[in-house]
Amino acid sequence: MRQFIISFILLLSLFGFSQSKENSVVVDSLFREDQFYISISYNILQKTPSNFNQYSFSTGLSAGFLRDFPISKNRRWAIAPGIGYSFNDLKQTIDLSAISDDPNFQLVKSRILLHYLDFPLEFRWRNATPESHKFWRIYGGFMASYLINGSFQYDGDLGSGDENIKDVLNKFQYATYVTFGFNTWNAYIHYGLNPFFDKNETAVENNMTTLKIGLMFYIL
Repeated sequence: MRQFIISFILLLSLFGFSQSKENSVVVDSLFREDQFYISISYNILQKTPSNFNQYSFSTGLSAGFLRDFPISKNRRWAIAPGIGYSFNDLKQTIDLSAISDDPNFQLVKSRILLHYLDFPLEFRWRNATPESHKFWRIYGGFMASYLINGSFQYDGDLGSGDENIKDVLNKFQYATYVTFGFNTWNAYIHYGLNPFFDKNETAVENNMTTLKIGLMFYIL
């Protein structure tokens, strides 16, 4: 009986030890943060021609990967270069009467659809710890975007159509941006530094740029 009790106590001890090992949290002191991102934003068009007026919701969408490189011992400061894709749907009405005496010219609804390959570079601060993935963050960055494709859609009393305008657009777009928030929800502000259109390829000068305001979501 005595041997049975001793054996039983040993088994309980071993079981408890194994359970504590299974339930223990493995702390990664070399953690990285926020390496995938998705954003949705509203394009507020800047420097538009006088006969252009924005309407409806001009959508901006982006997604990509950022490699997090901590540069401080506590890993709260980091830089993060990356690659991604973005899409912009710029909606405007064009008053053609401003450029013609023909009374048949009316307002035309138009959309400029732009696809880019993005190369962001972020400078990051966050109060993250190895034990928690819920933290405050402030990330600022610079982005260069390479034009993949651009099209112009229009619809008015004189007809509708769809034209490829890639040849009259700047091949590269440059922007600065900042994102800040806590945990899942982060505000996103993106300011374009150069016009969409190449002034050497267009008959009419168009210096239109964009200010994007929206939300950024980081994963892993």
